[in-house]
Amino acid sequence: MRVSARCLQSALPRRHTVGFIGLGQMGYAMATNWLTKRVTDPNNAGVEGGFVVCDMDTVRAQSFADTFNATYPRANVTVASSPADVAAISGTFLTMLPSSPQVKEAYQGSTGILSALRSLPEASAAATLCIDSTTLDVQVAREVAKQVKELGAAMVDAPVSGGVGGAKAGTLSFLVGGAKEEFTRASPILALMGGRIIHCGASGAGLAAKICNNLVLGVQQIVVGEAMLLGQKLGLEPAILAGVINSSTGACWASSVNNPVPGALPDKAPPCERDYEGGFQTALMLKDMGLATEIGASTGSPLPLAEAAEVIYTAVVKEDATLARKDFSSVYKYLERAAEEGWAIKVGK
Repeated sequence: MRVSARCLQSALPRRHTVGFIGLGQMGYAMATNWLTKRVTDPNNAGVEGGFVVCDMDTVRAQSFADTFNATYPRANVTVASSPADVAAISGTFLTMLPSSPQVKEAYQGSTGILSALRSLPEASAAATLCIDSTTLDVQVAREVAKQVKELGAAMVDAPVSGGVGGAKAGTLSFLVGGAKEEFTRASPILALMGGRIIHCGASGAGLAAKICNNLVLGVQQIVVGEAMLLGQKLGLEPAILAGVINSSTGACWASSVNNPVPGALPDKAPPCERDYEGGFQTALMLKDMGLATEIGASTGSPLPLAEAAEVIYTAVVKEDATLARKDFSSVYKYLERAAEEGWAIKVGK
């Protein structure tokens, strides 16, 4: 059921109501863990509160609400029409969105979170905690956090590491940026969705750590694809080569968990075993590589491998648009096709 903020405000205590904005693959799984653990915690028995969700795909949001209300009648899951409605009736809420433009719209737009915070009583604004788990430009994150804090509310950036699998399992790592007291407030909530919660520093520090981590990951995934393809050309079985890499100095997550070659990990089920579905999308990795190279340029930090990786992921998406929505390990398919058709892959001038 979609209801107005006014109706929700009259029905649920704000301090006990939480919200989630953005129900994509990651957000849906994170919200599922948060809500499930919230409603099954015996310490919450008798607490009157609700769980408010919001997504551009209203059908998906309604499906989430219907599913949980049927499973847990006391869950009180409702669908809000806008981020402003979520902020108006939720004392704590989390945003998990694609990138910078969506975060700016969710916070700064005409029906955004800032507009709701401006209309709240001072005490209610001061009791509000905003958590953003989007991977976005550090400067945008700091700008939004500054605006939130000017209105009296608290905010942390808390991007995640662990992928869709970690989101479903509730084992994500949260890389948190914000003041120590804000980190302390956010930690119990993040613990419902993750296994590790790391305070990286002041506002924007969580994002800085996430972008650096994904820079490493994006480059590694390409290199693992190159090595696996070369090994097969030299007559090695994928499982044999993967076993060598994973027990030697080349060991890394991109090979031991997200190996791009079917059959390379017989005891695991990486995205390549289901046609690269259900993982971290190539388009999102391309976005993250772009964030890294932009920051590298603005800070004067040389990133030759990140720049090369950005060129390659751009080519992957351009050559086969279907790979944009598949797991980024599908870069292997691009390399494989280049080998079959004799393409020269150029990454520099």
